[in-house]
Amino acid sequence: MHIYHADVNEAQADPLLATLLAPGPGVTPFDRLGWLQQMARECLAPARCFIAVARDGDAIAALPLCETYRGLTALANWYSFVARPRFAHGGERLLPALLRNLSPAGALHYAPLPRREAALMLHATQSAGWIGELSPHHVNHVLLPAGRDFATWWATRPGRLRETVRRKRARLTIRIARDFDADDWAAYQAIYAKSWKPAEGSPAFLRRFAETEGAAGRLRLGLATIGNRPVAAQLWTIEGHTAFIHKLAHDPDAAAHSPGTVLTHALFAMAFDEDRVDLIDFGTGDDHYKRDWMELSEVHQRLEAYHPRAVRHWPALGKLLAKRALRLARRARAVRTAR
Repeated sequence: MHIYHADVNEAQADPLLATLLAPGPGVTPFDRLGWLQQMARECLAPARCFIAVARDGDAIAALPLCETYRGLTALANWYSFVARPRFAHGGERLLPALLRNLSPAGALHYAPLPRREAALMLHATQSAGWIGELSPHHVNHVLLPAGRDFATWWATRPGRLRETVRRKRARLTIRIARDFDADDWAAYQAIYAKSWKPAEGSPAFLRRFAETEGAAGRLRLGLATIGNRPVAAQLWTIEGHTAFIHKLAHDPDAAAHSPGTVLTHALFAMAFDEDRVDLIDFGTGDDHYKRDWMELSEVHQRLEAYHPRAVRHWPALGKLLAKRALRLARRARAVRTAR
């Protein structure tokens, strides 16, 4: 077995690793090498970002990481729906050895992990001698079209939502761009700046992502206008038969016209009937309005783990163990009360 750390900006020189992190079936935008490289340069610098790799024959496991004062973290931030290890040819079996190699770091904070990868990471850290716990990180709402066309699915939505679209859409003009256009992006930024959303964390990163997705044919940038005035915007991408809803915003001054709702309706219709996706992913957050559009949800997890040999992390490890003991005590008390 060969274990090494690849600098994220040089990882394309490793053909097997570059293939593992290239667009393809089951790959999200957040797994791709280009996304990781851009995030390292524009969002996480000057922190050292790298990919820990274990290889045994054709089997490979890769874990994107960032080195911080707290220890190791996922190579991810608020733009990332998921952060996770990647495997090929049975590489899951290499994950404990990979994490054993990382034990000198002493601390690992990894999120947001989907359910399957969270279980794998917890088991692997424990097998490698770490002490770790999973905790909820955020709620992820998704929709599975399951062979339905848009009209069939739309008929199942809440009546008030369908009535809102019926009454409001005549006033609005909707356009969905597949190619990146600087004027469209300027309109999106202007709407976002006026919206209720917090200030954009890294606007240059997001623009470059939109440019890349447009060049690859994956971009769906929706704009709603009243007359010539843009009043709502949404950034979606399509990849691997999944629609990812990255950003949405509307002008509060136009709220009476429900432009965001009408624009969402149009983008869902495109995802169902034109892109024919198998999954629509509404990203991070348990916002109440998402339940009108989505049918399933999953809690993504955060892994917190410490290696007992890392003396400087003993205070944090002590807190983790104390929380675990308190949780177990509450659980035991609840069981006794139920009896």
